[in-house]
Amino acid sequence: MASNPDTSSTSTATRFEAPPLTARTVGITALAWLVPGAGHLLQRRWWRGVLLAVSIVAMFVFGILMQGKVYSPNTGDVLDMLGFLGDLGSGALYLVTKAFGLGHSALEIAAADYGTKFIIVAGLLNIISMVDAYDIAIGKKS
Repeated sequence: MASNPDTSSTSTATRFEAPPLTARTVGITALAWLVPGAGHLLQRRWWRGVLLAVSIVAMFVFGILMQGKVYSPNTGDVLDMLGFLGDLGSGALYLVTKAFGLGHSALEIAAADYGTKFIIVAGLLNIISMVDAYDIAIGKKS
């Protein structure tokens, strides 16, 4: 009978263990989502934090200036729900925009469609930035 390689005692597979969640890690991650670049700035990654903050805020503001649409939570079309999740990734920028009632224009000009994409991409870039700040906080990345 052949032995099962999964049950052998000489298995070289290592088990992945997630780092413990600390208040510092959770705080950095939450602030990184809320304020673009803040997660890196808190960890003294000055250039990266400033570059991310300027890039994300500029993309979001340019999207609004091009009369881009800011999605609201809904249960309708799948693409609208994905647009909402992308917009929500912008954190405080999204919340302030909704509070002031911006981003409700009808997509009647080509620039508005580009603006909508700018807003979504700014949110997605902020999510990537948040994950990067988390990786730095847990010591996975320098």
